[in-house]
Amino acid sequence: MSDPLLLTPDWQLPGNVIAGVSDRLGGVSAAPYDSFNLALHVGDDPGAVQRNRERLLQWLPAGMNVQWLEQVHGTTVVDAAFQAPERCGDAVYVDRPGLAGAVLTADCLPVFFAARDGRRVAVAHAGWRGLAAGILETTLERFPDAPEEVIAWLGPAIGVCHFEVGLEVRDIFLDACATTTQRQQLQVTAFRPAATADKCHADLFALARLRLQAAGVREIGGGGLCTHCDAAHYYSYRRDGRTGRFVSIVGLAPDQD
Repeated sequence: MSDPLLLTPDWQLPGNVIAGVSDRLGGVSAAPYDSFNLALHVGDDPGAVQRNRERLLQWLPAGMNVQWLEQVHGTTVVDAAFQAPERCGDAVYVDRPGLAGAVLTADCLPVFFAARDGRRVAVAHAGWRGLAAGILETTLERFPDAPEEVIAWLGPAIGVCHFEVGLEVRDIFLDACATTTQRQQLQVTAFRPAATADKCHADLFALARLRLQAAGVREIGGGGLCTHCDAAHYYSYRRDGRTGRFVSIVGLAPDQD
């Protein structure tokens, strides 16, 4: 069976860490969810979604359990050790072999975390609301490691080229800055003018990097792949409206007997 994960983080970690992002190809879902939709909440045939999830599980090492989420754009970090078919939250933390966490996106930013020793990992769902509320910082705080000992990697999300928002969104981030220098850096780095005066373009990748750096993370990879631009591989809610979701999954391989 071919690997259903299109991307894997380019981080240097022990081989027990399993991580990747799926594309939209090779599944059984019909249009407009064609074809590897992994979300049950978007209107797709549940049977097709289950078959797609089974394909994903076949790629993982035997015996691995995946914690799926009901995502609400909040800051709850779920511990994968307490398994349920689906739990409410926007990040999953994993520190036991044989477990994995998954987030589903179609424009929001998936952010992977891993301790350098490969013993703890996490993945977070970060739209602008989650970023502003602190989902990345809350996920990082779940690690007992110092922030500089945690690596982050940014998956595909809607790019600044297509992510137009109201100025009130920009102001939420600017108002959270502690200093004038921080405000100026944020405005220059993460926001661009739009065609209309009451709008701007927001850069989720830049917002995530700035917040992770402020929290003490030193190594941040990935970023820059726009879901809206790449219709061949990624779902995009802004582009298509009724559409599927791809998965970002991270876990720890089962211990070898």
